[in-house]
Amino acid sequence: MKFGKLELNPAENPAVLDTATWDRAAAWKAIAGSSFDWTLARNEAALAGARSAQAPRIQLHAPSVVQTSSATLLLASLPDGQDVIIRIGRGSIQELGEPLGQEHLSSGETLSAYPADAAVLDRFCRKFKPEKGSRRLGATPRLGIGTRMTTSVWPGIFQAMTKRGFATNAIQNSVRELNLLEPLLAGAPPEKNYATGIGTIECGWTGSTYEGLWVAGVLAALKWNGALRYGADADHVQVKRGADGLERARRVLRAARYYSFYTLDMADVLNYAALDERSAGAAEGFLSRKIPDRAERLAVLEHHKRPFRVGSELLRLDAADVGRFVGKYWDSLAMLEDLARFIAGLKEEPDFDLELTIDEHPPEVAAFDCLTTSEEVLFLAREIQRRRLPVTHLAPNFGQEKGYDYRCPDGLEGLERRARAQFQIAREFGLMLDVHSGDDLTSSPLRVFQRATGGHVHFKVSPQLQLLYAELLQEFHPDLFHRWWQDALSYAEREAARGSPIARSCLAELRANADPGPSWRHAVFHYFSFPFVGRRDAQGQFLNRQAFYRLSAAFNQAYQQRICDYLCELADNLF
Repeated sequence: MKFGKLELNPAENPAVLDTATWDRAAAWKAIAGSSFDWTLARNEAALAGARSAQAPRIQLHAPSVVQTSSATLLLASLPDGQDVIIRIGRGSIQELGEPLGQEHLSSGETLSAYPADAAVLDRFCRKFKPEKGSRRLGATPRLGIGTRMTTSVWPGIFQAMTKRGFATNAIQNSVRELNLLEPLLAGAPPEKNYATGIGTIECGWTGSTYEGLWVAGVLAALKWNGALRYGADADHVQVKRGADGLERARRVLRAARYYSFYTLDMADVLNYAALDERSAGAAEGFLSRKIPDRAERLAVLEHHKRPFRVGSELLRLDAADVGRFVGKYWDSLAMLEDLARFIAGLKEEPDFDLELTIDEHPPEVAAFDCLTTSEEVLFLAREIQRRRLPVTHLAPNFGQEKGYDYRCPDGLEGLERRARAQFQIAREFGLMLDVHSGDDLTSSPLRVFQRATGGHVHFKVSPQLQLLYAELLQEFHPDLFHRWWQDALSYAEREAARGSPIARSCLAELRANADPGPSWRHAVFHYFSFPFVGRRDAQGQFLNRQAFYRLSAAFNQAYQQRICDYLCELADNLF
């Protein structure tokens, strides 16, 4: 089918469209033309989990069933892969908006069906099934789980959540991984971005969209047989330098308006050099430049002057300290205020989690040169309090890096000291600490975070689930993996020719390896495999993505189990 300029079969290319009802006429025809006794689903909703003998190709999902005083509502899957919301009952049929169609039943009740699109699903979960929707979880400890492979990952995630009882942000991808639906349908080329260690990359490498990922994730949860505590994280919504920086962030937030968690990434607009200012007078100069109003300036200094005890240490911020932090953060805090108001304006109810993340850094700043200090966390926590910002989470730079176990010069002892102090500060101000880029950390640093926070932490992973996918793909579907490998190798070779140090290092490591053949284990694949899945041609059509959704049941079952095992082990180390 064609959607704008994009041609695809949504049944085998999920998490792209903002609906699971892409052919409304066909959807209603399947419902109205079935021989199913719909009053059976109304009166005996417990039977809704089985495929009806009368309509064997329509599946009614028991976990989604809602009984109200006037109707039964539930999710149904149709023979062509579409999903719809069914309502059987009396009273207003406009509860979920305009139906696809309606039919009067012999019982005197009305059968109506609604598209499973983002707006309807949001209304259905909020009004009827809040325990199945993505929602604000506040200070709940959880895993943030990158869902690059969309419908392939949720069974394993939900299985682990059920097995260990932890909460997650089970819908999570970043601005670099996701497309915006509107330009994708228009056939526009991907936006450019920067990835630490790689350089300039094309966004949207998973092929998913913000809108489509949320719809697919909520549908997966509605079909899961069990309770789930989960949120949806629009991760690393970046505010970039330049006149268009805020507007670009707003475009992303508009696309992610139904999400429950927003991670605002200010790394690119921070003034890192301000913290290097050694002259007290010059440091205090930031105050007058950033806060020209004298009364406001004095109020800011007054707010930050009180000592704060962290363990046996007493933190004091003098005027020069405050000046340095104002120099680094003042502009980004104003942007944070703006975007927080914008998010609230997108929602019927302002019930969302909001994270300020400063864990990443621009290319000109080295990873260990911008470790977040306790004084910075104190300043930010106090400013969040003073400005009455709805920030619930803060992600400092603890020194973790993608591709490496913890190797910061101060070691695990230094990590624990910093994490413990910053956790204490955050807790005092009602904030939760988040840890990003945790995929490559072994059990020792994971246990450090557990001890430092008492398990009260939000811990994010993403690449590891895709690497587990690649490992099993090489075993179950070697031909597809070989194509993926060749693409990663070619990409690394192109970047090496352009001077990329990490590409050259990965290729040198590959040549020196005793077994340089295709393998998900090689650093070349780890760093350069990501574009293949969502790669598009010059006309904007997906080249490879559909192949990842035609795999064997044995592969999918093995992947589900591998995800479950990995997340359970992660949770055991952290909580």
